[in-house]
Amino acid sequence: MRQRHRGAAGRRRGKRGRRALPLPHVPGAPRQPQPGAGPGPGAEPQPEGAARAMAEQGAPAAAVPNGGSAARPLGNKVTVVLGAQWGDEGKGKVVDLLAQDADIVCRCQGGNNAGHTVVVDSVEYDFHLLPSGIINPKVTAFIGNGVVIHLPGLFEEAEKNLKKGKGLEGWEKRLIISDRAHIVFDFHQAADGIQEQQRQEQAGKNLGTTKKGIGPVYSSKAARSGLRMCDLVSDFDEFSERFKVLANQYKAIYPTLEIDIEGELKKLKAYMEKIKPMVRDGVYFMYEALHGPPKKILVEGANAALLDIDFGTYPFVTSSNCTVGGVCTGLGMPPQNVGEVYGVVKAYTTRVGIGAFPTEQNNETGELLQIRGKEYGVTTGRKRRCGWLDLVLLRYAYMINGFTALALTKLDILDIFSEIKVGVAYKLDGEIIPHFPANQEVLNKVEVRYETLPGWGTDISNARTFDELPVNAQNYVRFIERELGVPAVGGAVTETTSPRNGGIIGSRSR
Repeated sequence: MRQRHRGAAGRRRGKRGRRALPLPHVPGAPRQPQPGAGPGPGAEPQPEGAARAMAEQGAPAAAVPNGGSAARPLGNKVTVVLGAQWGDEGKGKVVDLLAQDADIVCRCQGGNNAGHTVVVDSVEYDFHLLPSGIINPKVTAFIGNGVVIHLPGLFEEAEKNLKKGKGLEGWEKRLIISDRAHIVFDFHQAADGIQEQQRQEQAGKNLGTTKKGIGPVYSSKAARSGLRMCDLVSDFDEFSERFKVLANQYKAIYPTLEIDIEGELKKLKAYMEKIKPMVRDGVYFMYEALHGPPKKILVEGANAALLDIDFGTYPFVTSSNCTVGGVCTGLGMPPQNVGEVYGVVKAYTTRVGIGAFPTEQNNETGELLQIRGKEYGVTTGRKRRCGWLDLVLLRYAYMINGFTALALTKLDILDIFSEIKVGVAYKLDGEIIPHFPANQEVLNKVEVRYETLPGWGTDISNARTFDELPVNAQNYVRFIERELGVPAVGGAVTETTSPRNGGIIGSRSR
């Protein structure tokens, strides 16, 4: 038997006695009264339920949905920058360009396993936990609830970059941290190393993690035994008891793990005093940012699509969602406030560590790409594996993220090649497969079908406009756009390895 549920006040009867949903209110238009809705035309709408209680307690109007004001417009939209391959695409440099006009720059997932490099006034800054956009002195940086934070690493990173130049002056006054973000402890990092050693001994190979404790802390989060920033800055005695329980759980799981519990708590108390002014309710911060005065909000994705815990080349992935869905869950914001989504694409493909890599070149080509591109990991220093651009992989990343434009980087690394290959399809057992395989054993077996394009054989690092590129370089960009159906236009950039002020080219192709 179908049950009928009464709707909220304001629903009206349609034909045949059916209940119709209330007509949507258009922002700026006079609100129409509904039968039984109370006050008539001209009356100020009243907050209901929780909204009324929040308003009575003095919560700011922007923080109270429908808190005594007319229906709010959609609000500001965030611009998202995401890696479209296996990371190391040049997201930090793209973010730095966009952050020059931003008001707020956010991190939504990952931890200090990420690595972004920014060059400003010939000074190279390395970022792992801090949003790299913080290098702009006008920017407010926000670390969302989806990020996992190693406090010693955070302060070491800030101090290291402060010694390099003036770019980070006053960072602690411009950083806001979500109270719901989980904390990475030293024993998480130690456990990460033990797990890698166990995998090597038991299976003959490991995952190639950064050993920054990212997997273990996300495991604690999923097991509901983790500790968050709100726990640290609230009642330290209660925090200490929970820390002891968690530490002893890890000692029971890993008998060789040594934890100086009292020593760690002493350090954490000192960090608590330093971090407390930065910790805020992240949901309310984002709501006010989205629904307050116009602001340019930039979200800096860490890692990349093919490292996503759900959609990446599992199990050789990271432990967070680094695709577009992680923006909403990692910041506490609705999807309708997601605006432009830039997919950062290196002009060739690289990967760090173990895992399938269909277009990898274990030959002179791969070595040339590695040397010319200076392909070493920012976080680990490991040499990156190199290969040709893989459009099958990029189509898959587009399906998940819905990129509105591409930011193509390191095009100049291909200057020396007379011919450039691009992977356009996968074959399995002689047949073209229409999808990107989820199973790693299958992905290891695919045969790549390549298209060969002519190179341009000239240095393009000084090009400043698309027209200044050689015709064959322009055609390479257009080929990628055409194959993916995503433009490198309308704010997208083609970025070379030059510093902040060089080599930025916008494609005009359609």
